[in-house]
Amino acid sequence: MDVRFLRISAGLLAAAACQSAPKGAESGGAAGPSGYDLIITGGKIVDGTGNPWFYGDVAVRGDRVVRITPPGLLAKADAKQRLDAKGLVVSPGFIDIQAQSVGEFTAGDGRVLSMVTQGVTTAIMGEGDSPAPINEKILAVMKGPSSPWKEYADKIPPAMKGAHGFGGWLETMQTHGMSENAGSFLGAATVRIYAKGEAQGAPTPAELDTMRTVVRAAMEDGAFGIASALIYPPGNFATTEELIEEAKAASPFGGVYITHMRSEADQFLEAIDEAFRIGKEGGVPVEIYHLKASGPRNWPKMAQAIAKIDSARSAGADVGADMYLYTAGGTGLVSCAPPWAAADGKLLANLADPAMRAKIKDAMLHPAKNSEGLCALGGPQSVQLSGFTKAENKKWEGKRLSQVATEQKKDWVETWANLVTAEPGLGMLVHLMTETNLPLQLRQPWIKIGTDANGVDPDSVNGAKMHPRTYGNYPRLLGRYVREQKVLTLEDAVRKASSAVANRLSIRDRGTLREGAYADIVIFDPNTIIDKATFEDPNQLSVGVQHVFVNGVAVLKDGKHTGAKPGKAVRGPGWTGWPEGGIR
Repeated sequence: MDVRFLRISAGLLAAAACQSAPKGAESGGAAGPSGYDLIITGGKIVDGTGNPWFYGDVAVRGDRVVRITPPGLLAKADAKQRLDAKGLVVSPGFIDIQAQSVGEFTAGDGRVLSMVTQGVTTAIMGEGDSPAPINEKILAVMKGPSSPWKEYADKIPPAMKGAHGFGGWLETMQTHGMSENAGSFLGAATVRIYAKGEAQGAPTPAELDTMRTVVRAAMEDGAFGIASALIYPPGNFATTEELIEEAKAASPFGGVYITHMRSEADQFLEAIDEAFRIGKEGGVPVEIYHLKASGPRNWPKMAQAIAKIDSARSAGADVGADMYLYTAGGTGLVSCAPPWAAADGKLLANLADPAMRAKIKDAMLHPAKNSEGLCALGGPQSVQLSGFTKAENKKWEGKRLSQVATEQKKDWVETWANLVTAEPGLGMLVHLMTETNLPLQLRQPWIKIGTDANGVDPDSVNGAKMHPRTYGNYPRLLGRYVREQKVLTLEDAVRKASSAVANRLSIRDRGTLREGAYADIVIFDPNTIIDKATFEDPNQLSVGVQHVFVNGVAVLKDGKHTGAKPGKAVRGPGWTGWPEGGIR
């Protein structure tokens, strides 16, 4: 059972009601020959390039920035709206390279409040899985006996089916309505399920041909590349060689290989080597999702990992990474199982079999080399439970697995098995990293910022203790690490959150505040911006972001959501819908 697929599949329910958007929607330009829709005056402009801030005025017409001038030059210009930004920073909107808001953009209300209040204007999804393309093998997974997705399987729009379903999904999201722009990588596990189902083993030649076909079609549809998540089954079953072949198929379209590596713990450095090999032999740049060294015994490896990346770059390899700013990860509790236990979607069936259950428990206590062993890595005291849905279990919300085991008078592995059986969709926050490594990582020039979270409204999470990155990642960057600790400059922090991501993904009209770019703009108070969410009390919006514009439309005004949903689909350089016909 792939927990990423579980998370995104819930977003398919409302997709059937959506109609396709015009294929050329992303390439629209500024409207109107004269006058402005908005003039922002008197702010400190941090343009996203890393250049020093400067005072200036910004004029917007339609969905584009059309003028940036020294202060006062637009004082007599006609404008429908003027916004005084004195004492505030005006910057490009942040581009989240590891967003998880698939459900919110296809079935939710699309407002993603916790992200907009952080200043995020573009969400890049697809880690490990993407909800399209869909074929009969993927539908079979959704209709499986223990699947939580049965109700969605018969409601999927035809546009999301077949090899070119990826493009249909992007158009479906745009039509559904969203307050952020959204784009995606193609999930490597989706490719594998499309060709092979949830079975273990290397693909046959015919299956590998199917994988290549699916990759090429998705790249033509606007995917940014291939995204793997190699600790989760069935993504974990992928061989290095099949990932190389997928990368080769993406390479002619300007694709990137981005990866939640096979290990961030005991095999951390070896996993980096695998990622580098895939990039080199596949002919694509490499990005590492949420760079981290997990487990106390692995914390010293971060310096080695940074040296390894620097060395590869010095030798000419186009490699980099992103990170979030917390010392705990977040995923499904099922991820503690050894990957083989979930082959063919049989984890729950295996846990119901006493002999298999005993074998799984033993493997969790003694993780194999190809298993991350998330629960054993830091022990049950490192596992914080989140997302209970059954009333009788809600008393354990936010508690550690060790605490629940003590209350139940059972060993922690048996407690884990019972919880997963009762609530397969249960989440966990895994406290495995050290604060000491975060500033070291942040200072690296090739680091970018991502959340690994979905956008939510704190009033609608039903008591679940979300990961605080859901609410606070970017304000934490600007408040804690820029203003308070001075780990990096304001200009470099904004660059890592905006143009660094745009440049990596070849998004040429977003990520910087300049004339001609889309008007994705964040206005925040550098003296007050900070995160409020904590692991103990996470469901709190950040403060300090006052105004957010997406494609020239205000989605946040004076810190309050306007309800607007002007987001557009963003696509990679290989999209065949570009005016010039895309990259062939």
